[in-house]
Amino acid sequence: MSAVEYEIGNSSELRNADDAVRMAELENMRPLPRISVHAFCESEELQRVMERCGSDRRMSKVSLRITSGGIGAAANMFSSAPTPNLIILETKANAANLLNELAPLAAVCDPSTKVVIVGYYNDIALYRELMRNGISEYIVQPVAMPDVMAAMAAIFVDPDAEPLGRSVAFIGAKGGVGSSTIAHNCAFGISNLFSTETILADLDLPYGTANIDFDQDPTQGIAEAVYAPDRLDEMFLDRLLTKCSEHLSLLAAPSLLDRSYDFDAHAFQPVLEVLQRSAPITVLDVPHMWSEWTRSVLSGVDEVVICAAPDLANLRNTKNMMDALRKMRPNDKPPHLVLNQVGMPKRPEIGPSEFCDPLELEPIAIIPFDSNLFGTAANSGRMISEMDSKSPTAETFSQISHIVTGRIAIKKAKRSGLLGLLKRK
Repeated sequence: MSAVEYEIGNSSELRNADDAVRMAELENMRPLPRISVHAFCESEELQRVMERCGSDRRMSKVSLRITSGGIGAAANMFSSAPTPNLIILETKANAANLLNELAPLAAVCDPSTKVVIVGYYNDIALYRELMRNGISEYIVQPVAMPDVMAAMAAIFVDPDAEPLGRSVAFIGAKGGVGSSTIAHNCAFGISNLFSTETILADLDLPYGTANIDFDQDPTQGIAEAVYAPDRLDEMFLDRLLTKCSEHLSLLAAPSLLDRSYDFDAHAFQPVLEVLQRSAPITVLDVPHMWSEWTRSVLSGVDEVVICAAPDLANLRNTKNMMDALRKMRPNDKPPHLVLNQVGMPKRPEIGPSEFCDPLELEPIAIIPFDSNLFGTAANSGRMISEMDSKSPTAETFSQISHIVTGRIAIKKAKRSGLLGLLKRK
């Protein structure tokens, strides 16, 4: 390898490492508050970056507007219109001309408005001069989406704020595939394995089974939280939680049919925000339905786990959900997949590899069908690890718990449990 080739290869690896670090920082970034942002882009590259920012789930509360043009276009527009909370300006002006070009905008800009400039000159003297003149940030092209998001977060997100807890949503590709059972066992596993305060929220208000699975009969739960968002805070939530174990609390569904449960798109957002402030881990048991509120929940969480059984309807639904979630969450990792009820006697199945090939995704776990173990656990109100902590299924739930909390990297799902079961048969 020549010196030039080595240099190029080395710089490419550094860029990839930098990108990985920036994406990791983005993943841990708090959502931006309800602010208005207006970006003025002179290049198509920055316009695409801003459009990508606008589709990010951490920007769901932000009112973003993108306009072609630079500092002059901004000054003309805001001479007759109020300025937003943040203006992002792209300019090719050099250090000698930039402050002069900003003068007309400064004359019409509200004092509380923040300004971020995207420039083309990597000049520390220019940066210091801009900071002295009240500019909030100066970023040098080429910029990526994490750079812009980090600049906005540095201005509007309180660095001293308590970190938000991680949220993990479980949803079934089809009814009856055991998504709730997997969610409940993983919530129990996370709380026990890591001694981490965990909240399990059952979002299936009419038919939720978390209270049965944990042998609880709470008088209050998630319904009181959803129907009283004005009262909802950490203290009110604490009164609604039911203790299931030392580190696991349950926000139970009423599981009653005394009313219809129709919600608008953002009905659960106040609940999720309080949950994330209240515990390091929140596990959401999302019912198998596709509505505005379930889409909103799934687009706003840190991790999504799709649970499926190995048949054609599940494959179709999983593919559709994967495609929809990738569009809704373009800057996040793809959803995780768990194959459940594999090896059910007398049922024709699609093999795990044939199931996963069209999805271009490996499952994080394959759970064999075991009616005796799961049925006994459900009827006694206990989790699988309580029934048999050394069983392959309990180990699988431990593996899922590690992956969704980010404690281990995703590996190819073990199939030893399935193969062992088939050999016994």
